[in-house]
Amino acid sequence: PLFFLSIVLHRVIPLDKVIMLDVDLKFDEDIRLLYNIFDEFSERSIIGIARENQPVYRHLFHQYRGKNPSTRVGAPPPDGLTGFNSGVLLLDLEKMRKSQVYNSLIDSPKTLETLTQKYLFKGHLGDQDFYTLVSMEHEDLFHILPCSWNRQLCVWWRDHGYGQVFDQYYTCSEQIKVYHGNCNSDIPALQWERQ
Repeated sequence: PLFFLSIVLHRVIPLDKVIMLDVDLKFDEDIRLLYNIFDEFSERSIIGIARENQPVYRHLFHQYRGKNPSTRVGAPPPDGLTGFNSGVLLLDLEKMRKSQVYNSLIDSPKTLETLTQKYLFKGHLGDQDFYTLVSMEHEDLFHILPCSWNRQLCVWWRDHGYGQVFDQYYTCSEQIKVYHGNCNSDIPALQWERQ
């Protein structure tokens, strides 16, 4: 249940904005700069989240992709709907409270069930599955964080059937601000640690 808390946090915490972080992160930048990204949200964006850096959702949406070969669903960036990684989340709780679209999705299991059936989706990754599925119909609810703010280091999918397309998802040419050691990946020693 803990992996779904972020979805309803706006209903239990009386704050305006929250940053939620996984424990397997290492910062190489001031977190205040991450908080400043809230100012970049569009009027309709309520959640800041980074793209998944692996073809996880290419795999999880494989049935839908098979029936819809020209779909953006599960396709790589910059134009694909890659799915999300919730290791770093910016939640504008005030905007989440006010969003009729968002609240209708969590208040009506039928609506979510309809999306699940439409996209032939069976997830296993908690809140990021929810955000990914919602983004297929409501991209505008999400502000895409640059890959530098959630640089996922896991390469599991590269070695499990997706080697030919892996780098299309994994490549991040920006200066890394937050390293994410997902899949028990080693996080490199940073310069501030060596001093």
